[in-house]
Amino acid sequence: MGSDHLLSVAAFCLAGAMTPGPNNLMLLASGVNFGFARTLPHVVGVMIGYCVLLLAVGSGLGQLFSAFPPAYTALKVIGVIYLLWLAWKVASASAANGAAQASRPFTFLEAAAFQWVNVKGVLVAFSAVAAFTRPDAFAQTLFALVAISTATAGLSAATWALFGSGLSQWLADPRVRRRFNIGMAAMLVASLWPMLAD
Repeated sequence: MGSDHLLSVAAFCLAGAMTPGPNNLMLLASGVNFGFARTLPHVVGVMIGYCVLLLAVGSGLGQLFSAFPPAYTALKVIGVIYLLWLAWKVASASAANGAAQASRPFTFLEAAAFQWVNVKGVLVAFSAVAAFTRPDAFAQTLFALVAISTATAGLSAATWALFGSGLSQWLADPRVRRRFNIGMAAMLVASLWPMLAD
């Protein structure tokens, strides 16, 4: 496995991790509403949860969805319902006094479990395993993919959470923060379009 292969994997993983999607929008909103330190379990949960998902896809989960398409449809339905619920929670996260109404940000386990219903993440995982593992060196190439994906997922999650934390001082006005949260909720709902159009 040469450096060209590793660079290609890194470029793919970084692009998939950094682009806006449900994870990054929720991390941004959590950084704004709770700060970076309280969002850190969410960051680590995304990183580890995606690592486990990628290992599962590489170990045969993708074959299950190919052999039994209703399982993928069920995943999409669950993902849509859950994302709509999350959008509602984000939209209603500002109390009248400007403090965050939600009692806490995502826990590590909630963030890790979310990876299994985040259809964007699942599709990126399938694409990555299909594109960057080789039958003649499957374990080695899968390990490299998982290691690079875990690092880029952590970098992306931390970046979005830090960005949100940095925005927090600009959103101190309760009315401005409420508009921000409603905007984030609208973007979460809009992020459903690619999976619904598929």
